[in-house]
Amino acid sequence: MCGICGAIDLGESLGAESLVRKMNESMIHRGPDDEGYLSADSISLAMRRLSIIDLEGGHQPIFNEDGSIGVVLNGEIYNFQDVQQQLKALGHKFRTRSDSEVVAHAYEEWGSTFVQRLEGMFAIAIYDSRLANENGPRLFLVRDRLGIKPLYYYYGAGPEDGSRVFLFASEVRTLLASGKVPRRLSVSAVESYLLFGSVSEPITMIEEVFSLPPGHSMTIDLGSASTRGKSEPYWNLAQAADRNGSARDGREAAKSRVRSLLEESVRLHLIADVPIGVFLSGGIDSTSLAALANQQTDGVHTFTVVFAEEEFSEAAIARNTANTLGTRHQEIMLSADEMLSNLDNAVGALDQPSIDGINTYFVSWAARNAGLKVALSGLGGDEIFGGYRNTFGWTPHFARAGQLGQRLPGILKSAIAGTISRTGSLVSRDDASQKVAAVFEDSNALPDPYFFTRALFLPRRTAELMRVPGDTHQQQGSWREWLTQSAGEARRLDDFAAVTCLEARSYLVNTLLRDTDTMSMAHSLEVRVPFLHHPLVEYVAQLPQEIKIGSRPKDLLVAALKDLIPDEVLNQKKRGFTLPWATWLRGSLKGRIEAGVTDLAPALRRLLNEKNTHSVWTDYLNGKTGWARPWSLYVLNEWVKRHVD
Repeated sequence: MCGICGAIDLGESLGAESLVRKMNESMIHRGPDDEGYLSADSISLAMRRLSIIDLEGGHQPIFNEDGSIGVVLNGEIYNFQDVQQQLKALGHKFRTRSDSEVVAHAYEEWGSTFVQRLEGMFAIAIYDSRLANENGPRLFLVRDRLGIKPLYYYYGAGPEDGSRVFLFASEVRTLLASGKVPRRLSVSAVESYLLFGSVSEPITMIEEVFSLPPGHSMTIDLGSASTRGKSEPYWNLAQAADRNGSARDGREAAKSRVRSLLEESVRLHLIADVPIGVFLSGGIDSTSLAALANQQTDGVHTFTVVFAEEEFSEAAIARNTANTLGTRHQEIMLSADEMLSNLDNAVGALDQPSIDGINTYFVSWAARNAGLKVALSGLGGDEIFGGYRNTFGWTPHFARAGQLGQRLPGILKSAIAGTISRTGSLVSRDDASQKVAAVFEDSNALPDPYFFTRALFLPRRTAELMRVPGDTHQQQGSWREWLTQSAGEARRLDDFAAVTCLEARSYLVNTLLRDTDTMSMAHSLEVRVPFLHHPLVEYVAQLPQEIKIGSRPKDLLVAALKDLIPDEVLNQKKRGFTLPWATWLRGSLKGRIEAGVTDLAPALRRLLNEKNTHSVWTDYLNGKTGWARPWSLYVLNEWVKRHVD
């Protein structure tokens, strides 16, 4: 686990090596144990290392036998030992026990298709200096299938001297630290953030900085007349989930196979030369991981973050689970004063703004204080096995509402939508009725009805908040094109698999995985996610939905592991780890949040309507909206102040 970065000098005047050293210094939190550099001709690569496997021999960059191929890797290749044995049988010689050296030899042997043989979470940069390539030396970039590890790039001219450059890095902030990326706020990204509470792939909050999408690679030929790379897909969940040639197992066989795949995933995710722990809440996902890990190794270290406020604490259930399993359990108390005093640091740790990352910051801080360097997380269980009522349950109903609305004339449609919204507000304070009304009135405002279930501000309200139009067209490389393409692919699948694929291409990668990477690495902690082991994800996605749907959320997962999960965990009401934001925003954070949504940074002031952003705050104080909306504006403003203005 580490951070990687690199630069290609396209004008032979940049000084790529000195630039990359500057970039690498900005990522010391991602890898305080070691650093390494590779410089040749017009290219320079660098890495920061958090030592996890082969502590002494895993220094990067790492090379093949003749030194013609150099690799920097962020992440873990969980099946590296199996791949290493295949390569040894083909005559390759290894100097270390590290997974990164396996990548160098695998690329040498199989070329860019080597990635199909890897299981893990990774962002990889490979410098191939062999002149036998069609256009001479090249840079190859690749990101894991589900986007667990990030990789960003910039191609353009520096704001000061106009020199042409290609840059890549594990963080957007590292690209900004180069001084070569113009600090221009992306209008499209601001719109995406308002809609969903995070910036949607493949754009970022900085104009002209892009994310290499999950399951994609990019090749840049250094000897070509054009050095602009183009991202190419090598894996797609919707295609993998296609029922043609998919899993045909019945219910009992599916339960057995899910259990076997989970056992294998946890076994692989436990490989490390440093202490590993398990985030243990009161939920099914983390309990499943703790139970499976406990079967495979002695002395599993579980830990739980607890609060004095009982309504937010899962301490009792987690403690009972740990006692039942016999794990080495640790409870770490976080007081409200402690969290509030560190809130600025938490917001400052965000690589891109998000409404959902602060929780992970404090959990990761607690894990590092517990002496851990690696932690297993239950992230992904809800998206793969169907844990969310609002997405897996609502999406089919939203789709039908959208289809009905399309058949009605505009005036009648608007009148009915208004009635739905008003009636729903009288019955419940949640957003379901407003979202149904929005999709009924204009289902084409977003690429699929699913996205209305995930909306923070609905499209009409987002338009009111913005002074300038957002990304209204499906431009190449835009978030709207990405989500439209994803929706088109998902429509070939049944409702359950379609939502899984859309979750993976949006909420999972844009919010959960990005926040987990950024906030855990802020504390030099590696977080592993066994539920996102791609053989497991593919298998579950291929199953007919009737096998996955039952009397409770995540029915197939529960059935597969029921003998391992205590009844107390199975029978409790679902709740996620959350902080008492609603209380804080009306109490100790009130003045800070109010200032953050009324005194906008100059770059935001040009894009947002200040009167309407302030009305979000007054709506919250009057009980007309939830805490997440004013909080999202506060986080956005703080991020822009730090990184743009």
